[in-house]
Amino acid sequence: MNKPTSTAAAHDDTPAPPKKRVRAAPLSLAAWKQFISVAKPYWLEDQKKKAWFLLLLLIALMLVETQLAVMLNDQTGELTSALAGKNRDRFWNAVRECLLILAFAVPVYAFYYYMRDLFANQWRRWLTGRFLDGYLKGRKYYELGSDADIDNPDQRISEDVNTFTGKSIHFLLIFLGSIMQLVAFSAVLWSISHLLVGVLAVYALVGTVIALWVFGTPLIHLNFWQLRREADFRFSLMRVRENAESIAFYRGEAQERAHIDNKLDKVIQNFSRLIRKQRSLNFFQRTFSQLTLVLPFVILADGVLSGELEVGRAVQAAGAFTAVLSAVGIIVDNFESLSRFVAGIGRLQAMADLMLPRPDAQSANEDHHPRIERRPGQHLALEAVTLHPPQSERVLIKELTMKLKPGDALLITGDSGCGKSSLLRAIAGLWHKGSGVIHHPPIEDCFFLPQQPYLQQGSLRSQLIYPSAESSLSDAELLEILNQVHLPYLAERVGGLDAVQEWDKLLSVGEQQRLAFGRVLVHAPSIVILDEATSALDCRNEASLYGRLRACGTTLISIAHRPAVLRHHTHVLHLTGDGAWEIHEASGYRFAEADAMTDAEPVTPKPSLKVVVAAG
Repeated sequence: MNKPTSTAAAHDDTPAPPKKRVRAAPLSLAAWKQFISVAKPYWLEDQKKKAWFLLLLLIALMLVETQLAVMLNDQTGELTSALAGKNRDRFWNAVRECLLILAFAVPVYAFYYYMRDLFANQWRRWLTGRFLDGYLKGRKYYELGSDADIDNPDQRISEDVNTFTGKSIHFLLIFLGSIMQLVAFSAVLWSISHLLVGVLAVYALVGTVIALWVFGTPLIHLNFWQLRREADFRFSLMRVRENAESIAFYRGEAQERAHIDNKLDKVIQNFSRLIRKQRSLNFFQRTFSQLTLVLPFVILADGVLSGELEVGRAVQAAGAFTAVLSAVGIIVDNFESLSRFVAGIGRLQAMADLMLPRPDAQSANEDHHPRIERRPGQHLALEAVTLHPPQSERVLIKELTMKLKPGDALLITGDSGCGKSSLLRAIAGLWHKGSGVIHHPPIEDCFFLPQQPYLQQGSLRSQLIYPSAESSLSDAELLEILNQVHLPYLAERVGGLDAVQEWDKLLSVGEQQRLAFGRVLVHAPSIVILDEATSALDCRNEASLYGRLRACGTTLISIAHRPAVLRHHTHVLHLTGDGAWEIHEASGYRFAEADAMTDAEPVTPKPSLKVVVAAG
């Protein structure tokens, strides 16, 4: 039988082509485009009516709040002038006016902030749902695991989305409020002193330019990397929790501590650079804002001292000056939080490009990286399939062609690392890099059993019917299935089908594997794919479970190393390395040694499986 050959690299660790380093967008047009790309769908799709209504309501509240602030500033000037002129009636009239204004201003202020947070919360719910759709549909969560540029997608969805929606509403409203404040108080300031308006404009312009030029890009980049370092540090702690038993058996605490310390050092070093840059920014911001306490009085001093201007008018002008300066100096005052916000936008945009790609970007990506084509079919068949790992050009399997008939059972063997599990990933649709065609029946007719079963949080019933949320089977039928997979007393032991336990800790690996076989019996698929799914079972349990699947007429594809498993299969696919393969009839195949964990070697084959042999 001819065997295919491969000239590809023969090592799993073939380096992937270098990727462009991810950087945060500076506070510029690029950052604005990223913001629009992430935010726009909420304002134009199914939630647009509610979004625009809430925004208009907030703008109306801001207009009322701004008008009340102008009125309160006027009355402050009246109070000061009345005291300076020792006018009792004028003073108490101003006090009554102030109290009346505050009676309206306080509830408006409280309701405004309530509506702002409610709006941000609703936007977060919608945007998080959008990212979760992209993350879970099409198995993007699996593909992102091999993308070195998209670190910690869990943090991006949970924390970065929350920050994005909250800060977006915050900055949008303070910018709109600044415009209202600028218009309202500029009129007051202009009526008192034209010179003061001119000084204010120059002062604010110079301060904003210095903030952007000196502190802009460095702060954004440092905040971008701080988010990434913090997420890496948290993930290293999560790994210890998730692998606690393995680490304890190995006594690997010292190695884990060294790994965690390495991540922590990067967090601290980056944060040290960040706080040094923020120290300089704080010095500049404090100087910029404190000078405004003196500047308006210096400019208006001659008018007050000469008697041309009332003291109250000077106080009123100083209040208006401070309000207008805070409006035009909004970037300077909020630069630190604005830089963190822009850094988070870049992280969301990078993930959105992969999880929610545009049609043109997707086409370009597929043209650059050829993919194995998947087509619906009545039976599982592979047509000239060549398979590469996601981040490597190594050829694992070259031009494999075969077709499984209903009731066939294929055993895949070969040396460790030759591509056995990789082939199962390709059949399951997890790996796509390569060429050829995989014909497959409907996805609901296929069921995959990994070596380590996944046990979700929930009841025993939910473990048994997973991945379905509901089942038409009665409790008696579910208990009978537990009996068929040799777990007859499990329900009674844990407290019934609706008992909730930490299943991965309560059950041994062998019990978990038997429970996974129970899932197969619940769903009754036509094809079952087993990746060493009986590795923790004794020979009696393994033979019983395989026999039950074969008796149901299920088509099997297995990876296993025990010779006893061979009798439950009709054919053997032997991967010989470097992409080469051979197909044999199971009855004419034997393992090289009696040992259960050895490689296999063929004897005279009598292939009956429909197969086209790939030429070398």
